[in-house]
Amino acid sequence: MRVEKKKSARGLDDKELLRRRKEIEDFTKSDPWRVFRILGEFVEGFDALHKIGPAVSFFGSSRSRAEGRYYQAARESAQLLAKAGLVVMTGGGPGIMEAANRGAFEAGGVSVGCNIELPQEQIPNEYQNISLQFRYFFVRKMMFVKYSVAFAIFPGGFGTIDELFEALTLVQTGKIEHFPVVLFGKEYWEKMLNWIHTSMLAECCILPEDTGLFTVTNSPEELAQVIVENSRKHGYI
Repeated sequence: MRVEKKKSARGLDDKELLRRRKEIEDFTKSDPWRVFRILGEFVEGFDALHKIGPAVSFFGSSRSRAEGRYYQAARESAQLLAKAGLVVMTGGGPGIMEAANRGAFEAGGVSVGCNIELPQEQIPNEYQNISLQFRYFFVRKMMFVKYSVAFAIFPGGFGTIDELFEALTLVQTGKIEHFPVVLFGKEYWEKMLNWIHTSMLAECCILPEDTGLFTVTNSPEELAQVIVENSRKHGYI
């Protein structure tokens, strides 16, 4: 099944929503109607995804190439998860997103892409059973959290880091439960993890137990094992 939404002119809806208006008149004319469009996007997302089953959301760089080790690791990890009965969900674009969708697709599993409209258009990858198009980042984020039972975080940039720390915040504050966050690529995350211990923990900005909210691995098998075992423990699969 492929579900798509009509695209906006340039994918600038988030920017328009967050822009401060110089004239109150413009604000009152445009924003109330924008609320209905946001609501409609939530409803369409919920309607398309509420029957897909428990999912694992993959995040990572859109610039990873098919011959790269992280691409291949994401593809293999997604294959293992799909074979275990879990849905694989990504941002629907190239790189790590394509790798995860591809792995699930090749394994005969459900492969979901939640694409985002950007000024530089992101073309959806071809390995999706369900393809959604979102205007707003925060609506898309809700879909990842609501329909996932785990996050798999591969090397990536600002967007990947954003998703990582948002997930950790939700787990830390108890907003989501039984939710493994698995980071792939020990050497990539090493300096960030050192900073978490030597700065965040040392300055008492987090608690010692907060450093156990995630798992770090270099093995697709271990990534899948952590997520599958947790999913079985809590009756997701």
